[in-house]
Amino acid sequence: MSTGTRRIVRPWQVMLWSAILVTGAIGIELFSFSTSSAESDVEHQRVFNDNYKVFSLTLPNELSFCGEQVPMERLDVRERLDRELLVNTYWQSNTLLAHKRTARWFPLIEEVLRREGVPEDMKYLAVVESGLMNVVSPAGATGYWQFLKETAISHGLEVNNEVDERYHVERATEAACRYLKEAYRRHGSWALAAAAYNLGQAGVDKQLTRQKQQNYFELQLPEETSRYVFRILAMKEIIRDPERYGFHLRAKDLYPPYVTRSVEVSGPIEDLADFAIRHNTNYRTLKLLNPWLRDVKLTNREGRTYTILLPGEGFDSAGLPEN
Repeated sequence: MSTGTRRIVRPWQVMLWSAILVTGAIGIELFSFSTSSAESDVEHQRVFNDNYKVFSLTLPNELSFCGEQVPMERLDVRERLDRELLVNTYWQSNTLLAHKRTARWFPLIEEVLRREGVPEDMKYLAVVESGLMNVVSPAGATGYWQFLKETAISHGLEVNNEVDERYHVERATEAACRYLKEAYRRHGSWALAAAAYNLGQAGVDKQLTRQKQQNYFELQLPEETSRYVFRILAMKEIIRDPERYGFHLRAKDLYPPYVTRSVEVSGPIEDLADFAIRHNTNYRTLKLLNPWLRDVKLTNREGRTYTILLPGEGFDSAGLPEN
């Protein structure tokens, strides 16, 4: 009898033990924590802290709206303004885009405000309402000045399936001026006129009567209206002094005004695409420059005279200077 036995190890057993060892190693790696990994995280956190900074804002000590002083000595006024400045400062994309669009549309809006006798600060109301875009709200308010259909018609705008002047920047600004002047005559304050633009004149009347106050900043108002004038003030502050709030825009970053020529039309246009081609442009550009044309044709049964904008001579099809 032998004092020992020889054990035969088969190839499949070698492979099995190798697999067990590798799996064990992976398990140890998955469920263990490396000191070097922790040190890497500390370094990452240090770099993050050094390079990412969020600042509180320094509020202006004096502020006015349409020539009326804002009571910045009041604690609640400062906090309400601070909220809107923070929201618009740190919602960078929205504020940057609005600021870029002001270079295109503010000259026209300012001209209409001067002509209509409305303070220039009201141009920021359009920024707050629409971001200077022809948007449509869930309630159906439309255009840069966000008119509902009934209000638009009652303030002199044409609104139908083919023509909707809520999309016409100049005409809509004129209508907004009519509304704001009515509200100012009724309430005796531009801040209250702006509040009425949001809440409605009857809504402001109700709150003035209920609370026995005549000052926007001393009224308890629905949340949206309570924030409304402060949102306008915040956009005014940021657009007037962007670098104070961390925005850096070069002149070439701003969107330039369209360069256009105009043609008057007093009859029908059977096909706007054909009309565009006859005037050396295309349907898209025609609609870009005249978004108030809402159909593919202009019936014009009443024989009104419309001014249609076309790209200016020597400029590209979108009305912008050619490179």
